[in-house]
Amino acid sequence: MSKSGSVDAHGRSHPTDRGGSAALDERVRRSKEAVLGATLELLTESGVGGVSVDEVSRRSGVAKTTIYRHWATRSDLILDACSRLSAEQEAPDTGGFESDVTALLAGIAKLLVTARWSSVVPSIIDAAERDPDLAQIHSRIQMGHTAPLHVVIARAVRKGELPASTDPSAMIAALVGPLFYRRWFSREPLDEEFVQSIVRTVIRSAPGFSKRRS
Repeated sequence: MSKSGSVDAHGRSHPTDRGGSAALDERVRRSKEAVLGATLELLTESGVGGVSVDEVSRRSGVAKTTIYRHWATRSDLILDACSRLSAEQEAPDTGGFESDVTALLAGIAKLLVTARWSSVVPSIIDAAERDPDLAQIHSRIQMGHTAPLHVVIARAVRKGELPASTDPSAMIAALVGPLFYRRWFSREPLDEEFVQSIVRTVIRSAPGFSKRRS
C-alpha cells in the first residue's frame, strides 16, 4: 500500500495512508447514496410529509447520527433528494414542428407514467406553497419539461412554421396541461392516441401554423 506523508515544524514526518482515506471516502459515498435512495423511496410512497429521519435510518441501515452529520435537518435531506429528480429531455429535430412536438409530448407522457418523480411532484407542489426552496426544485422540474418545447417553438418561428407573434408560454401550457390533468386528476390513459389528439387540437389550430418542412 502506497503511503505519503507531511512534515511538521520540527521536521518530523507523518505518513498518511491514502488507501485508507480512499476506502473511507467510498464508505461515505455508499452511505449517502443509501440514505438518499431510502428518502426517495419514502417520497414516492408517502410524499414529503411521510419522510422522517427515523424511517430513513431504518430503511437505509445508516445511523441517525451519520445522517445528521451530512444533512443538518430533515428539510436539508428532503431538498437534496428532491434535487436529484430529473425530468429533462433533449429537443428533437425531426424536420417539422408538428412531429417535434408529438415526439416531446409522447416522451413526457411516458415519464408521467413510469418515472419516480411523477409520484413525488404532487407533494412537492403542496409543500412548495410554504417552502421557497422546494418551490425552486419544483420550478426546475417544470423547466425540464418546458425547455425543449421552447427550443422547438423558437425553431418553428425561425422556419416560418409559426408566426413571430406566437406566445410560447401559452402554447406550452395548452400542450402539457392535458397530460398533467390526466396523470394527477382524471387518471385516464396517457396513450399515443391522446397525445396525437392534443397535437391536432393545439398545434393545428395555432394561428398561422404551416406544415412547411425544411
